[in-house]
Amino acid sequence: MLLTVVSFVFVLGILIFIHEFGHFIVAKKVGIRVEKFSLGFPPNIISKKVGETTYCVGVIPLGGYVKMAGENPQEQSTGTPDEFMSKSVAQRAAVIFAGPFMNYVLSIALLVGIFFFGGRVIFAPDQVVVLQVNPDGPAAKAGLKEGDQIIAIDNVPVHRYDSLTSIIGAKVEEPLDLTWVRGNDTMATSITTMKGTRPNLSGSTDTVGLIGVMLGQKVIGHESLGLWESMANGFVTAHIIVWETVKIVKKFITGEVSPRMIGGPLFIAQQSGREAQKGASSLFFFIALLSVNLAVLNVLPIPVLDGGHLIFLAIEKVRGTPLSIKARSIAQQVGLAFLLGLIVFVTYNDILRVLKGF
Repeated sequence: MLLTVVSFVFVLGILIFIHEFGHFIVAKKVGIRVEKFSLGFPPNIISKKVGETTYCVGVIPLGGYVKMAGENPQEQSTGTPDEFMSKSVAQRAAVIFAGPFMNYVLSIALLVGIFFFGGRVIFAPDQVVVLQVNPDGPAAKAGLKEGDQIIAIDNVPVHRYDSLTSIIGAKVEEPLDLTWVRGNDTMATSITTMKGTRPNLSGSTDTVGLIGVMLGQKVIGHESLGLWESMANGFVTAHIIVWETVKIVKKFITGEVSPRMIGGPLFIAQQSGREAQKGASSLFFFIALLSVNLAVLNVLPIPVLDGGHLIFLAIEKVRGTPLSIKARSIAQQVGLAFLLGLIVFVTYNDILRVLKGF
């Protein structure tokens, strides 16, 4: 539990800080007065004013914000040169876009570091091994141990993780003949699967057979990479994640994937703890994955999010004048209501996952 909490705060802290720092540094660069830089929400643990900016660390680590002079449409603008609304559309757009852009940059930097310091993992394409054994599951009772290589089910050779899990999943509370290799010994026994559930893309669950193990392709080594190779691999991997994130968002919008698959704070906390247990490389890859997700989601055209603000600026550029204070306030209230509803929804999803043991 302690590892999960510490990992969760660490992960969110990095993601939020780098996002808000993007807004902050570009705002300062174009001459906007930043009144407050907050990591987390009040009540504050730390609050200190340095120059014109008050820096805060809040006790609630679920977000952060940069408060710029004249940014709030409900505040009366004085027209001073250091206010947000006194800057050009291009300058304001740069400030808004800097947040998600910094998350994108963070993802690339982390992935480059993972490849440079950890190298590229080499998997055996035809060897499936047991990574973890549930001590109360059928596999443990049959004598399987971590590191065992499964080579056949019902006397049919298996070489891939996905095909192996499909075969086991199709047999619910049914016997199967399992053959595996440990060192130089080949072993075989009959195992009766236990009933389990697995979430599907429709948001419900499928009943599947389980034997109580975590499986994966066997790791046979690591390939060291130089700086340029690491940079190339990090850049390509980041853009693969961007593309996959965009595709899944599209599927949510079109209804191909159920919104019940969306994870929230509890899911992030759980997964942070799991990745931390696997080691620094796994945890930093998880942060890179979340950072890309945060960047993509933040540029969606929803009021309150950065993408919504960019839409306002695009409208202002076309019209020649900004939207009225009333129009912007209404749009932001609608966006805030949507965002709060989404937070409640994903938290509900998270609670269901915990109760179902996912």
